[in-house]
Amino acid sequence: MTIHIIELGHITPQPWRNGGGVTRELLAWPPGSGADWLVRVSVADIDRDGPFSPFPGVQRCFAVLEGAGVVLDFSGIEQTLTTASAPLSFDGVAAPGCHLVNGPTRDLNLMARHSAGTATMWGAMPHSAWPVAGRWRGLYTASAARLQADDGSALSLPVHSLAWCDDAGTGLWRLQPADPSSCRAWWMSLQATA
Repeated sequence: MTIHIIELGHITPQPWRNGGGVTRELLAWPPGSGADWLVRVSVADIDRDGPFSPFPGVQRCFAVLEGAGVVLDFSGIEQTLTTASAPLSFDGVAAPGCHLVNGPTRDLNLMARHSAGTATMWGAMPHSAWPVAGRWRGLYTASAARLQADDGSALSLPVHSLAWCDDAGTGLWRLQPADPSSCRAWWMSLQATA
């Protein structure tokens, strides 16, 4: 099993498709797939109100990393998300309007093509174990931590980094935060469609 680590600070920001913010693409998987990715993980900085870019044929999972939060408007149905909220999953074709609650935010995005399977993202609790297996899996951490795998490997994860693997089998991953009281991290996976 090979676990890869990508640090947010090493990624150059790029403007959104619609110019409403900037994003840092941590991963487009499989590597080398370019615009034909099956899974994409990115962190976006939003500094003004405006719509999300549409991604037809893509499932999106979204979580607020920093800032007071956002209100997403899905054709009149509003969803408020803060750093305390569970990640929200929605169809990328929706392209909701986005209103900042009180100033800029930084947000985590997991996207997967519908044809590739079903993506999930959820908060990782300190010292939690994760037995999920799938085509692809990852852990994004906003705080320093260690990732312990069943094969005995243990990796140090810097603040704002992504650990991912696409040959994980059924091995268990365990999150060991440097400071459990301020641990903020998210498990991610792509499960093949039955």
